[in-house]
Amino acid sequence: MTVALIDPIRSLEDAQILAQAIVNTIPEPFLVLDEGFRVLSASRSFYDIFQVDPVDTQGRLLFALGDGQWNIPALRHLLETIIPDQAEMDNFEVEHDFPTIGPRIMLLNARKVLYDDSPAITILLAFRDITARRAIERNQAALLAQAEELLRQKQILFQEMQHRVANSLQIIASILLLKARAVSSEETRFHLNDAHQRVMSVAAVQQSLHAADGIDQIEVAVYLEKLSAGLSSSMVGESRPIAIRAMSDSGMIESSVAVSLGLIVTELVINAIKYAFPEDKADAAIRISYEIDGTDWRLAVSDNGVGLPETFSSVPGDRGLGTSIINALTKQLNARVERISDAGGLTISITRATFTPRLKAVA
Repeated sequence: MTVALIDPIRSLEDAQILAQAIVNTIPEPFLVLDEGFRVLSASRSFYDIFQVDPVDTQGRLLFALGDGQWNIPALRHLLETIIPDQAEMDNFEVEHDFPTIGPRIMLLNARKVLYDDSPAITILLAFRDITARRAIERNQAALLAQAEELLRQKQILFQEMQHRVANSLQIIASILLLKARAVSSEETRFHLNDAHQRVMSVAAVQQSLHAADGIDQIEVAVYLEKLSAGLSSSMVGESRPIAIRAMSDSGMIESSVAVSLGLIVTELVINAIKYAFPEDKADAAIRISYEIDGTDWRLAVSDNGVGLPETFSSVPGDRGLGTSIINALTKQLNARVERISDAGGLTISITRATFTPRLKAVA
């Protein structure tokens, strides 16, 4: 079987016609230069984009085209210094203000062509206009810088708000404590002291959020650890040492959820300090645990005290303020409250969805 071969190009003239046709199909500006940087050929897109005439282009020195608009130092450096030493150069960036089309940023690709049977050298030079792309990149960089500045300002305002809230809570707590010391009624003193502790609990939660640097999301393990340390230092006296410890799975939670969890933990710790240890106990301990399983979670506060008193009422109307606060916050979190009390102490857990605990609350 014979195979018909495509007829080779029969003459130099045919080769030139074919080469020019190929050049003209390239959508981006393209030049063919001789070793002296004179224009041998240019693509149609070169003439259209840079608004030059073929008569004033072919055979002329590149740097003299268009009244010298191509006499660009970076381009001269590319052609006179780099190309003689290298056969090719890619993505050489040139920024120039052209008289006819204005400021442009170009990526230049150059190739040096050597011939086997001739000492002549041909240089192929392609241009890619990236002006619009660079403008988009600059706008994006400006927007990013603006967003970072707004975030920084937001952080400053948040810290200032935290500072003002902390000061206000401290003032309120001090006033309540002074009033409690000044009144003669034991019942009034009890309620003022109780109010003081509740303000301090809110202050402890607020301080823990501030320490975690959280605006939208915070690390729950770090948050609970700082909260337990704050509760231990502010609510446990030296005469009745009670160890307060937290252990938690790692994970991020929303700051709004952290506030609710923090208030629940603080209320439960306050109750444990008040009622779990009516008599001094050497190994008195309160443990806070938080476990995560996907979108499910379980918060537990346990103590090794005396457990719930027999008089504890499960009727909502008979519960104290602390229990009402815990139940309200639990409902807000779409969770449920469970209490387990025995001779080993009391565990109160707040669980969202079905959850099997893995961490032992009190050692």
